Amino acid sequence: MPRCGICLRLLIVLCLSSPLWGQTRAGEALSLEQCIALALERHPLILSSVKRHESSLARVRQATVYPYPSVYFNSDLQPRLLDFANSAESYLGVTQTFELPRKRALRGKIAERESQQVETSIDLVNLEVIFQVKKSFYELLLAQEKLKYARLDLELTEDYLQNAELKFATGDVARVEVLRAKVEALKAANAVRVATSNEDLAKARLNYHLARRTNAPLQVTGQLQVPFADLNLEQSRTEALNLRPELRGLQFSIEKEIHTQESARLSNWPDLDFDLSRHHLEGEPTSWSFTVSVPLPFLFRQRQEAEIAEAQASIDALERDSDQMRNTILLEVEEAYTNAQKARNQILLYQREILPHAEEVFDMFTFSYQVGEIGGIELIEARKTLNESRKAYADALLEYALALATLDKAVGRRP
Repeated sequence: MPRCGICLRLLIVLCLSSPLWGQTRAGEALSLEQCIALALERHPLILSSVKRHESSLARVRQATVYPYPSVYFNSDLQPRLLDFANSAESYLGVTQTFELPRKRALRGKIAERESQQVETSIDLVNLEVIFQVKKSFYELLLAQEKLKYARLDLELTEDYLQNAELKFATGDVARVEVLRAKVEALKAANAVRVATSNEDLAKARLNYHLARRTNAPLQVTGQLQVPFADLNLEQSRTEALNLRPELRGLQFSIEKEIHTQESARLSNWPDLDFDLSRHHLEGEPTSWSFTVSVPLPFLFRQRQEAEIAEAQASIDALERDSDQMRNTILLEVEEAYTNAQKARNQILLYQREILPHAEEVFDMFTFSYQVGEIGGIELIEARKTLNESRKAYADALLEYALALATLDKAVGRRP
């Protein structure tokens, strides 16, 4: 096949194997869903937890293997040291241990429960990564929103400074008016620099959670205002108790200790060791020997009893841990639910009363400034009041979005 044909096929395979192909081209704005998918695909903590689970699955296979047979050779009555050729007597044999049928199966169940515990850690990491991506994504939207308001303030103060300089040149205002305008312009310019730094830092945080270079170019698309969710506290509590991986992990731990107890009890029953060998004695016909040996573990049961007691103590402790985890989960759900309700009420208050009044006041001051009833400083202060209200409204939007993200994490929901 021509080399160009091989390269083309490899390129097609690589493109089709990437779940985000065509979704994260350079310069393309990423949505929240794309950011979450990107993080779940390449986050180092997720990849490492998946590898740990693969390692635990390998241990399940190791636990269920049969005991290895042994081949042995015994050379007796040698005329000289290591003179095997002239040995007068020799044995060649094989030994094999046969376990009770349930012992190997129980070892497999114990290793399987350990693997399932590790698997729940993948879900825990996924939930944490998803939450951190949501948090960083919404914080970036908030930083961009505040930067927009800072630039509007700067634009207004620069216009005011330009008008003040023109009026001072014509003798309509005193020099102090120009100085005040310069101070406001400098303050607004500094606010823009601070807001820009905050946006850069928010991008670095999101890049970090996307497993990218922190200084990599990043654009996002989305709305800070998320739709109001139809929240139901009791339903969320029930769902959390069914979905949270911590509870499943503790249940797997309890089941593992139960199987450990069963294995300890079975260890009181002996395994059978079979020995088959071929016996050669010089001057005598070749003969065979067969031996069965049976250990007697039930004569010394202290170790088994100690293992059973240890497993029972672990079961009791894990059950208490489960009770505590349920209470913690229910508290986390209730806190996130309450925070979401409070943020929603704040948003409604800003939408219905605070923002309309602040905009009305600014419109009135704008008209008064245009007809010469007030100066530029009063207009700037009115604009600051409006922008502060808008920033507080944006903070409430962020608080609501984060409360919903926290509630999803507390319940154990994944996209």
